[in-house]
Amino acid sequence: MSTLRAVKPGEKPPVKPVRTVTEAASNGSTRDLLIATRDRIAVAVEDPKTMARDLAALTKRLMDTAREIAALDAREAQEAGEGAEVTDAEFDAEAI
Repeated sequence: MSTLRAVKPGEKPPVKPVRTVTEAASNGSTRDLLIATRDRIAVAVEDPKTMARDLAALTKRLMDTAREIAALDAREAQEAGEGAEVTDAEFDAEAI
């Protein structure tokens, strides 16, 4: 049995890994779907039974998916940092 506790500043909830593309598509976020897709494509790329004609397209899609994940992570990090250091100034009624 787990107990409830207060979160620490900056602490994020544990991420439950999404195992399949289908699971990510139905229950996950866009990032979950991208990760599941990346992992699935990587399996196909490493499979020696993958046809050589398919390898180039799969490799390109793998790289594109990795870039999409990196861009999504960068955008989320930027958005998280944008409002973090806001300081309120003293209200000056004469400025109106």
